[in-house]
Amino acid sequence: MAGRNHNPATGLNLRPDYHPPDGTPLLHLQRRLPPPEVHLIEDRIAAQSREIRTLLLDNQRLAATHVALKQDVAAARQDLRRLSATASSVKAERDAQVREVYEQSIRLEVEARCNDGLQVELGRVRADIKELRDDGKELAEELKDVNDDIASTRSELQQLPDIKAEIATMRREIHLGRYMEMQMQLRNFELNEVMENHMVFLAHEAERLRSELANAEKRAMVAAAAAVSAANPGPGYAIHQKNVEPGYSGNLLSDPYAVHQGTFDANPNYVLGAGAYAPPGPYDVQRQHMA
Repeated sequence: MAGRNHNPATGLNLRPDYHPPDGTPLLHLQRRLPPPEVHLIEDRIAAQSREIRTLLLDNQRLAATHVALKQDVAAARQDLRRLSATASSVKAERDAQVREVYEQSIRLEVEARCNDGLQVELGRVRADIKELRDDGKELAEELKDVNDDIASTRSELQQLPDIKAEIATMRREIHLGRYMEMQMQLRNFELNEVMENHMVFLAHEAERLRSELANAEKRAMVAAAAAVSAANPGPGYAIHQKNVEPGYSGNLLSDPYAVHQGTFDANPNYVLGAGAYAPPGPYDVQRQHMA
């Protein structure tokens, strides 16, 4: 980096008319000179090599730590087994000591009957026995606590596969619920489209029925006017013929129209047709699929 802006000493003498003193060809000297990019690449390669060595050292250190942790776990397990065996042996020794002290106390009691001076020693021995019994009870309680801890740990380890199975089951149920929700949304979207098409179809049918009703009313009024004109020929025909289109006025035309209107209102099936109304084809298919 310090010699970035300085030309090398050999580069000052590389002129066309320059000849080295040792007779080395000029082209060979020019090939020896490394370009500046090569230095950068070499520096980068060296830095990467240092990083790789650092990573290798870290990996080795982590591997050694892993092995040490495994050894510590194995040692802890061995210590636990040794403590369990030691507790059993201590309990056996305590029991043996208690039995020995108890037998000794019995012997001392026998001897005490012979010697009143041994009563004090007997009291001390009994106190020692009581202390040993108390110590034995405490050790038994501690051993029981250790056994309970070991049993609880084993039960928790046995429940671990069940917990994992429950988690996997819950995940499958969640995925199934999401899939069913997507299917329901898709069905609702299709049903909405079918209902919209059905509403458009009903609107067209209502418009067509209105137009047919208007045409039927016009035909009925024309037929009634023709019947009236045929039943009452004479001078008044021209007057009734003029009054049919503007306002349907006149006593002769109003009564037949009222009768026809009443007949049409009395038959509500005229709008829906003679048979039952059937929805369009796609709507029937969708209803069967949903059913």
